[in-house]
Amino acid sequence: MIRGSRKREGRDLAGVRDRLIRQGAARWIVVAVLLGIMLTAFVGLAAGQNVPDARALGVRLAGEPGPNNAITDVAGVEVGHTTLIEGDGQLVVGEGPVRTGVTAILPRGREAGDSVFAAWFSLNGNGEMTGTTWIEHSGILEGPIMITNTHSVGVVRDAVIAWQRDRDPTFLWALPVVAETYDGSLNDINGFHVTAEHAFDALNSARGGLVQQGAVGGGTGMRCHGFKGGIGSASRRVGPYTVGILVQCNQGARGDLRVAGAPVGDMMPEPTACYADRSIPAEARRSGVPWCQGVQDDAGGILDSIPEGAGSIITVLATDAPLLPNQIKRLVTRTTMGLARIGGMGYNGSGDIFIGFSTANRRAAAERAEPADLQMLPNDRINGLIAASVHATEEAILNAMLAAETLTGINGYTVPALPQDRLREIMTRLNEAIEGNGVEN
Repeated sequence: MIRGSRKREGRDLAGVRDRLIRQGAARWIVVAVLLGIMLTAFVGLAAGQNVPDARALGVRLAGEPGPNNAITDVAGVEVGHTTLIEGDGQLVVGEGPVRTGVTAILPRGREAGDSVFAAWFSLNGNGEMTGTTWIEHSGILEGPIMITNTHSVGVVRDAVIAWQRDRDPTFLWALPVVAETYDGSLNDINGFHVTAEHAFDALNSARGGLVQQGAVGGGTGMRCHGFKGGIGSASRRVGPYTVGILVQCNQGARGDLRVAGAPVGDMMPEPTACYADRSIPAEARRSGVPWCQGVQDDAGGILDSIPEGAGSIITVLATDAPLLPNQIKRLVTRTTMGLARIGGMGYNGSGDIFIGFSTANRRAAAERAEPADLQMLPNDRINGLIAASVHATEEAILNAMLAAETLTGINGYTVPALPQDRLREIMTRLNEAIEGNGVEN
């Protein structure tokens, strides 16, 4: 399912307008009512986007966000999602339940599509990101970045080729970038429910502005530090430039979670993942997982438990600063420090893969025949961008958890949302301690 249609709002606006005109209302009343309705629709759109606000919970975060606090604050960048949520109950491979999707990031938007300077980095390679060999050698990204589940990389990759071919009659070849994290705890991952049409929908629905976050798109079936995770985004302003981050968060152990330096994971050992459906037989349940209802006694599952800290994260960095590919790689590698600040360890079972691009030097990145002039920010001026990369990554991961709601998937397996009331309490105590010691923001 794809959320976010505004056709009904459009019909409602037209109906109100016609009724007011028929009643002979004064023009200023019509204008006032329409503005009020449009404002309400805008607020509803923002709410529908599920945009998190860590600062409202008292989380002290460094740096100045852009207007959307998202990767789309880098001009031209667009993001689209296709979210698939279907069925409940016991897993039947090929039928569901389905908790998955596709996310598309377009560096210059759907209508432009020309190349950007780019770089990538792997902290731990228990994961996949296609197309990176050519980025490593050329320093150029020549299409969208797609994120989905582990077993849907192939179909999404092929879909990107078809999408590019259909849009460009001169198209010859492509090496699409498609990344993944594993959603098989909540999703019928071996049912191959993601299709080429779902990838097309994510690409064609990509827009700038607010970025829907949490359990959407490729992040639908993901968990992060034992809480529900998924898509998160954040941005930072650095003088005239912007650094934006988008993550698909599916990594981390609960005990490692840190928020603004506080050991939140240790302070919130519960709620944990649990089983909501007592009709599911023990052979379909994992060991060590309790029932959700009542006393949380062990559900008696016999499948292997999920290893602590298993999972992955994909991080996408965008900037409008005029950087060469080697400089972009320096920023991309620093995003791992944002991952570390929130408790990411790069464990053996985690695929931690990072990619970044600059929208500057448009002609130089796209030119195929003639020499092209370009700009380069001096290395001595990138420290602010490095810090922004770290801080925006930290917040994007937190935002993925704040935006995500509790979700039940295959076999009644349920991953809880990060309890925001308890996080607020912890942050209040932390801030009081900081202020009591005379430490300023």
